[in-house]
Amino acid sequence: MHPKPAIKPARAHFSSGPCAKPPGYNLNELQSATLGRSHRSAIGKTRLQLSITKTKEILGLPDDYLLGIVPASDTGAFEMAMWNLLGERAVDVVYFESFGKTWADDIRKQLKIDNLTEHTADYGFLPDLSKINFNHDVVFTWNGTTSGVKVPGGDFIPADRDGLTICDATSAVFAMDIPWDKVDVATFSWQKVLGGEAAHGMLILAPRAVARIESYNPPWPLPKIFRLKKSGKLDTDIFAGSTINTPSMLCNEDYIDALNWAEAIGGLPALIERSENNLRVIEDFVARHDWVHFLAADPAIRSNTSVCLTMDLAPDQLKKLVKLLESEEAAFDIASYRDAPGGLRFWCGATVEQSDLEIAMQWLEWVYHTVKEG
Repeated sequence: MHPKPAIKPARAHFSSGPCAKPPGYNLNELQSATLGRSHRSAIGKTRLQLSITKTKEILGLPDDYLLGIVPASDTGAFEMAMWNLLGERAVDVVYFESFGKTWADDIRKQLKIDNLTEHTADYGFLPDLSKINFNHDVVFTWNGTTSGVKVPGGDFIPADRDGLTICDATSAVFAMDIPWDKVDVATFSWQKVLGGEAAHGMLILAPRAVARIESYNPPWPLPKIFRLKKSGKLDTDIFAGSTINTPSMLCNEDYIDALNWAEAIGGLPALIERSENNLRVIEDFVARHDWVHFLAADPAIRSNTSVCLTMDLAPDQLKKLVKLLESEEAAFDIASYRDAPGGLRFWCGATVEQSDLEIAMQWLEWVYHTVKEG
């Protein structure tokens, strides 16, 4: 009989979105001067612009890249990018999990782009990236939040490509080293690696993407919240703190607080290190136990944020395990995504404390044997 652990994680928050708040987070410490004020006021615009500026600095975005706050989280940002940019040429779409498949489905069924090539792989694997045609526009996910698989860097993307690279990077930014010269468009949301709140998306545009927007008019109508052009030119006000619709000023202050925390611990290198250290905790645990495995068996493509595991349990036993971990307040929200293979998914982004994850692994071992021996 395995002994029940004597201590519990200080924070058992391992959800893959919304994710754990930064360590030491205190809602009462958020600045409140913008609350009840218009987002178009001087103070409102200043604070929204501060979010943009700090993000660009921490991520190391090139000076000529634009970054804007847009509606509807990463989903809104990515749909906005596709609806404004695609259709000018053929499209290659790369997907290996559920959200990437959603983008492919929308390109095929909603935008109705006929000249579409799909590069796919099962959960836990990557498709053959060498078969991508970069003369086409390329739509891909940097990190598969529901599969625990990431692309192994940006070497597969040529510098002299003709098409645009359009990347859903929501569970990669602030946790992985993204070579921005290989990415023409990227999107993410506040709720992932920095533990911000949901409903706000971020849209990154390289000069090549701006040139496409200003030279190309899509054949389909664009709803107001997708429109990036004004009088035939990119609406640059969007990338200077003037949002398309009303943002939550409280959520913006929450995001600034997370950015301040990221700066205080050492910026992007420290964020990446924390995430990789968290992955290492689970790798060490898996290496010691033959009843748990990574969905992504290849370490080169294994995510260090959305870490997905499989176990030798029947579906009903797996549900019991997840519920027991939650009832013991040892690990919340760790069931695999509904469309993914049955298993567990631990978020290992920078806001998760390594010590909490180490304790959670002790609980996972105890709960596994409790359920298995049942």
